[in-house]
Amino acid sequence: MKINGFYFITDSTLTKSSVIEDVKAAVKAGVKVVQYREKYKSAKEMVKEALEIKRICEGKCLFLINDRIDIAMAIDADGVHLGQDDIPCLYARKLLGRDKIIGITVHNTEAALTAERDGADYLGVSPIFATRTKKDAMPPLGVEIIREIKKVVNIPVVAVGGINLDNLTSVLEAGADGISAVSVVVSSDNVEKECRRFIKAISEFYKSKG
Repeated sequence: MKINGFYFITDSTLTKSSVIEDVKAAVKAGVKVVQYREKYKSAKEMVKEALEIKRICEGKCLFLINDRIDIAMAIDADGVHLGQDDIPCLYARKLLGRDKIIGITVHNTEAALTAERDGADYLGVSPIFATRTKKDAMPPLGVEIIREIKKVVNIPVVAVGGINLDNLTSVLEAGADGISAVSVVVSSDNVEKECRRFIKAISEFYKSKG
């Protein structure tokens, strides 16, 4: 499976239901990737939840875990997504081996080149627009950063941060391979419906480009 299309990220602080129900809805809608991002639960709770998410995603989409390589290894997830302050990609690759997926969050071309060189399978570029999902988020980078990074790397780029249906086209036109919209989807009353709206919009964009 490729890292493209709509990329779903969980958030237990924004959901109106539960992380598990959100994942069920997202997978039913047809998302390509599910990333389990959890900052506040114990490792024991995370393992339990991650095992259930893995079961839901099995054979339908990729399942990645944010930050926690230990939990990804313990439950045999498809891979991990790491930030700039997490274990460097080079060492994550040594731990996980060649068959697992590693995504790295980057904010500039230098970090993008480093991540690709060290074995990343894809990049998460964030934040494109202002976002309320992360309290410590840096100022928005704008869509131009996507163009800049796409010029220098050969791995997929997933755009994250403040993306909605109104600005989606500008992100895709800049060259993003994948899109993640966290707050607008997870905090909605109908996660499946919102996921389907993004999937449809992405599909229509590519159809319009021939």
